[in-house]
Amino acid sequence: MPHFHGSRRSFLTTSAAIAGSLPFLSSSVLAQSDAPLMAYVGTFSSPLKDVLPTQVDLPPGNGRGIHYFQVNRQTGALTPAGSFDLGASPSCLAVNAAGTRLYSANETDHVGESKEGTASAFSVDRTNGKLTFLNTVRSGGAGPTYVSIHPSGRFLLVANYFGGSVSVLPILPDGRLGEATDVKQDDGPIGPTRAEHAPPGSFAISGHDRTHAHMIEADPSGKFVLHVDLGLDKIFVWKFDDQKGTLSPAATPFVALPPGDGPRHFYFHPNGRWFYSIQEEGSTIVLFDWDGATGKLSARQTISTLPPGYAGSNFCSEILVSADGKFVYAGNRLHDSIGIFAVGPTGELKYLGEEWTRGDYPRSFSFDPTGQFLYCCNQRADNVAVFRIHRQTGGLEFTGHYAPVGNPSIIVFLDLAKRN
Repeated sequence: MPHFHGSRRSFLTTSAAIAGSLPFLSSSVLAQSDAPLMAYVGTFSSPLKDVLPTQVDLPPGNGRGIHYFQVNRQTGALTPAGSFDLGASPSCLAVNAAGTRLYSANETDHVGESKEGTASAFSVDRTNGKLTFLNTVRSGGAGPTYVSIHPSGRFLLVANYFGGSVSVLPILPDGRLGEATDVKQDDGPIGPTRAEHAPPGSFAISGHDRTHAHMIEADPSGKFVLHVDLGLDKIFVWKFDDQKGTLSPAATPFVALPPGDGPRHFYFHPNGRWFYSIQEEGSTIVLFDWDGATGKLSARQTISTLPPGYAGSNFCSEILVSADGKFVYAGNRLHDSIGIFAVGPTGELKYLGEEWTRGDYPRSFSFDPTGQFLYCCNQRADNVAVFRIHRQTGGLEFTGHYAPVGNPSIIVFLDLAKRN
């Protein structure tokens, strides 16, 4: 496999040349389906008529709520197919395994007199992907920024960024959300505003003013639930009772990251043994070994998300591991790049290069269901940019396709050709 050394231009050129000389996917995989492949984009959105005000990090929000698109399976291009107008900033979305329900975290800062945000449930029309509203419930804290579905399919896990709390919402038999079965409030000393591992000259100061729960997700077994608090510089580990929908501290209830580095998101390797955490203010990835029996995390490697020699401010965002486990992708805001890393035989990462996101402030990115394409939500550029993935090298090649979306925050996919 070719070696890449920090130069975006050389990495692009080499990857494009190899991509042109090797087959990407078999014709059977590329076969067009009669049923559409849908993409749903959650946005930061301005309050609409009769909708409560929102608190977003780029006011006023330019989105209309949840935008949906049909995806061209061969080119990756997105064709607008409608929207569900929602002025509550549905900034994170999750689709259930059956492909029949979609859930949103609405990043509002209050509901009436209550300093809480909300989460909403929608049903999905399996013929055309259209959404129908089911219900909205309080999220257990202000500014919910992340939702995920527990592997049992019976609970929605919520991280409330501005409220510094996490909650468990039951998913009722008809897909609606119930009131929280558990809410945990983060507590502890706040980390310093200057990150220990920040690049030279960095003024990347974001969440070290109070507790900020930024992500919550179950481990592959569903026995444990993990969440990060950026302000506390900690990753919390909970045992999960999937009958009651409650959280209790694991034997090792948390692991601390370097002061001020600010853990934001994490991703399990497909083997279930390696765990990668990305730090928003420190611009690092930390590799942990995961003990699935006890829920213990053990740090083993720290590596910068940025090219060698970078100086100045940067805020990390998303982290993903390829389905084959060979590559890790890390988002850099202000540097506006996606760092690309090779995964070694023991899980340790090697920096390969980076790809410009073709926009400003890449908040998140996602793979399409086949792993052919990566879709990057450029929040401040109001677009989603589409990249083809070269699976032999991990390289990204811009397809030339953009989808205009106001303040996109997340993109998720649903293949209507598949029945679970």
